[in-house]
Amino acid sequence: MVSKIQTKRVYDKADRHDGYRVLVDRVWPRGMSKGKLKADLWLKEAAPSSDLRKWFNHDQSKWEKFKSRYFDELDSKSDTMDTLLNQTGKGRLTLLFSARDTECNQAVALREYLLSRRKNEINK
Repeated sequence: MVSKIQTKRVYDKADRHDGYRVLVDRVWPRGMSKGKLKADLWLKEAAPSSDLRKWFNHDQSKWEKFKSRYFDELDSKSDTMDTLLNQTGKGRLTLLFSARDTECNQAVALREYLLSRRKNEINK
């Protein structure tokens, strides 16, 4: 089964079409209660390292380099990535993030990484 992987800001309303909702921030979102967030899982291990996050600092000019470094980090977290990939076989997966930038953030990069890994596994 091929399911959809989507990204969504934690401040956007939860929707029944979100499927399995995973918070992929290292730090809990400011002003957000657990009940309001409605995440099925907080997977801090999927977030970029603190050093990488601070280096990137949401500077779009560093986006490609950030993704490359982040993908290197994700390559060393196979158990965490397997958890997410296994979930995609069960239905829709929503990666939750708190960044203001909806196009250049760790959830968008993680989605790209997961889709690439899933494609590689299908083509084996």
